[in-house]
Amino acid sequence: MRASGASQLRTRVLIVDDEIGEPTAAGRAISGLAAALRAEQVDVIEARSAEDGLASASSDAGLHAIVVDWRLRDDNPACAGATHILEAVRARDAAVPIFLSADRDEASAVPLAVMQMADEFIWMLEDTPGFVAGRILAAVRRYEAGVLPPMAAALFEFARTHEYSWHTPGHAGGTAFMKAAAGRAFAEYFGEPLLRSDLSISIGELGSLLDHTGAIGAGEKYAARVFGAHRTYSVTNGSSTANRVIFTASVTAGDLVLCDRNCHKSIDHGLTLTGAIPVYLIPTRNRYGLIGPIPLSRLTPSAIAASIAAAPLARDSAGAKPAHAVITNSTYDGLCYDAVRVTEALDPTVDRLHFDEAWFAYARFNPLYRDRFAMRGDPASHRGPTTFATHSTHKLLAALSQASFLHVRDGRAPIDHARFNESFMMHASTSPLYTILASNDVAAAMMDGPGGAALTSDAIREAVAFRQSVRRLHREFAAAGDWSIDVWNADVVIDPANGRTLAFEDAPVDLLAREPSAWTLEPGAAWHGFDGLTAGECMLDPIKVSALTPGVRPDGTLSPDGIPAALLTAYLDTRGIEVEKTTDFTVLFLFSIGVTKGKWGTLVHAFLDFKADYDANVPLERAMPEIVSAAPSRYRGLGVKDLAREMMATLIETQQARWLADAFGRLPEQVATPAAAYRALVQNRIEAVPLAGAAERVAATGIVPYPPGIPMVMPGERLGEADGPYLSYLRALETWDRRFPGFGHDTHGVDVRDGTYWVRCL
Repeated sequence: MRASGASQLRTRVLIVDDEIGEPTAAGRAISGLAAALRAEQVDVIEARSAEDGLASASSDAGLHAIVVDWRLRDDNPACAGATHILEAVRARDAAVPIFLSADRDEASAVPLAVMQMADEFIWMLEDTPGFVAGRILAAVRRYEAGVLPPMAAALFEFARTHEYSWHTPGHAGGTAFMKAAAGRAFAEYFGEPLLRSDLSISIGELGSLLDHTGAIGAGEKYAARVFGAHRTYSVTNGSSTANRVIFTASVTAGDLVLCDRNCHKSIDHGLTLTGAIPVYLIPTRNRYGLIGPIPLSRLTPSAIAASIAAAPLARDSAGAKPAHAVITNSTYDGLCYDAVRVTEALDPTVDRLHFDEAWFAYARFNPLYRDRFAMRGDPASHRGPTTFATHSTHKLLAALSQASFLHVRDGRAPIDHARFNESFMMHASTSPLYTILASNDVAAAMMDGPGGAALTSDAIREAVAFRQSVRRLHREFAAAGDWSIDVWNADVVIDPANGRTLAFEDAPVDLLAREPSAWTLEPGAAWHGFDGLTAGECMLDPIKVSALTPGVRPDGTLSPDGIPAALLTAYLDTRGIEVEKTTDFTVLFLFSIGVTKGKWGTLVHAFLDFKADYDANVPLERAMPEIVSAAPSRYRGLGVKDLAREMMATLIETQQARWLADAFGRLPEQVATPAAAYRALVQNRIEAVPLAGAAERVAATGIVPYPPGIPMVMPGERLGEADGPYLSYLRALETWDRRFPGFGHDTHGVDVRDGTYWVRCL
């Protein structure tokens, strides 16, 4: 694949032959081929053994062609080495050209399966090196022409033409930046190819994002095929915008919407924009505060009818059919539904079903997740509700920030493209960054064919290996009566092949990487602690790893000698390790397709360093100097263990965990819709009050504690009594923030003034 500009990528060809460079006829011939390729400005990588060739082919995704000697001398008589190389390559890339070097007499003995994996035979002792090099380069050109998906290919080609532009953007391919020192620094940092690909929407060759024509439209059709949708829309402002597009296309003022309470704030925005009436569905929580699924028992028609009857704003609509339902899948903590059963449960109640799968775009591409995502199976066989899914391709696939897809499968109550696109245009920019669109295109291409399964399997296996490494250490420390960091998953797994029960850390990696039953939350299992589940309805995604710090007893009470996870996160930060999310006793790590053994190995060692520094009560000045320098009078003279004990004492005193469970385990009283509350906000019919004066007041804005960013109180809901769960939980956070500067909480909807929490009320 060739890029534009000064950073153009050279063609790379791997030759695997144990005689290359040797003074034999075969050695001279293959060396001649390498020389002929280099004369054509090709980078040739030489491997002299099957093992080296396999390592090179498996680790280098930038190869444009591979030449393999069928009879490598380190092979067994069955030519296993060459076969393994071909199998490894084809497991990841169905298209890269592979040339098998063999004598004509040997070619007839090559098995059919191997012949189907190779593209061509070459006869090095009969054809000239120049002729064979020409065959390889012709195959490379064909391969390059098909490597890039439609939109990315068109963008790269247009940017390569170096046309004079008389349209926006004003930097004109980067030339404007070169006229000032700051601009030049910017341009030199990001490079000419990026700036030349920042183009106006008026470029006809690329089509239009707003009417989905040309290369952009072709890219969306390509993504629809890859992700299993009838229609796919490329969105340049994340799943937040994609969710809002769906809402404004699907519901209007007064419509009932079944809404997962474990929702992103963009769902609140959708309710606000449309004036819909939410009927909330409450998910479960466990002793760690992790968010579980909505039990299927709460999604039956009778349960939904009871929820509507209990919702104050929906009582006048009793008997009305909800217009829309939205479910978060997977949860922030990696819990994913059996989407088939969710659809079957909601099918009698709604005609449009919306899965917010921002963190789950990869699910279709690995059999471990079968039936646990919206766009499952063949779209031609789709029946039942019209189904939407939103994917943040930038989160755990390889796309740039803000890139996302919105997928549609038409069913009952379909929304035709023309109508849906009116909503899309309401939210889309008329000046999209084409680089974001191209990265969406490439993210889809990376998942297409065998690449998707290979890349997701790699991520799963790395996550499994990390989990097992941490769990083995935990077992060794526990045997000595000592503490250590643990990981949240089942303690044992059952091998379905023989019924044997194995400790999680002793189970074969292959078993854990391929068997969904190793990750399902069985009813009543102590490790997960969620109530009301049935067999198989929920599964833990292995790539979302929650590390556990000690402090929570099995009954949910706290131990005074526990270690709040915020302390571990701050410690990791001093070592250049940034985590995804921290709760009271959990730290979330995401094993995307970009994670490597070296990366997670460093994390394991950081865990051990933290334990050593905690046990030795190392002074904070040495262990976490940034924390001390930010608040020296508070932390000077304390050790790591000292601070942990103070933090635990505060958590126990304020009962923060109890109030969190209570606050998120029930619904506040609904007084006004989110839309009505927002109108009051815009008209300034609100006031800010401290927590001490907030009893029984109605929130004007959502109150969303981070992490994990799930609404506790939605706009228009009552904050309740002074000693109730909502204000008690906020007071617990307020107390913590005052006592532990540098460890404060980020709670949307709360203003902090001199350490005091203020909330905006109607």
